[in-house]
Amino acid sequence: MKVAIYTRVSTGGQNPDLQRRELEEYAGRHEWEVIGVYEDVVSGSRSNRPGRNRLMDDARARQFDAVICWSLDRFGRSLVDCIRTIEELDRQGVRFLCTKQNIDTDNQSPTGRLVVHIMAAFAEFERALIQERVTSWLRRYRHGRAAGGQVSAPWFSV
Repeated sequence: MKVAIYTRVSTGGQNPDLQRRELEEYAGRHEWEVIGVYEDVVSGSRSNRPGRNRLMDDARARQFDAVICWSLDRFGRSLVDCIRTIEELDRQGVRFLCTKQNIDTDNQSPTGRLVVHIMAAFAEFERALIQERVTSWLRRYRHGRAAGGQVSAPWFSV
């Protein structure tokens, strides 16, 4: 079987090598031929991503039989976008797999579809929580700076 690998990280400070390496090993264990690696360094909330756009163009051209991704939140953080894109892959006859969550659209079962929808909803929910934390911290930071104080964040420094 010919497969495409899709990886995504949100920022340039992150590295997709772990995802790519694990997906290449996964394909190797199944004796699948990796015909392309598609990578993005962009927020998963954006539906317009260069790597994923190329992946979808190649899926429409039937250059591979399946897409393997590390986890559903790497494929996207919008429930609607994730589901729409996976359904388009399905219409093209392209199987979609997420190795960390045992998602495989080849199992055309109602349970399989439910799991994809639930995991996509969780990915979107997690993105909303991240946005909420960052917005809250920025408000505290600006308020602290205006008052002449110092505000620190445990996950990054300014």
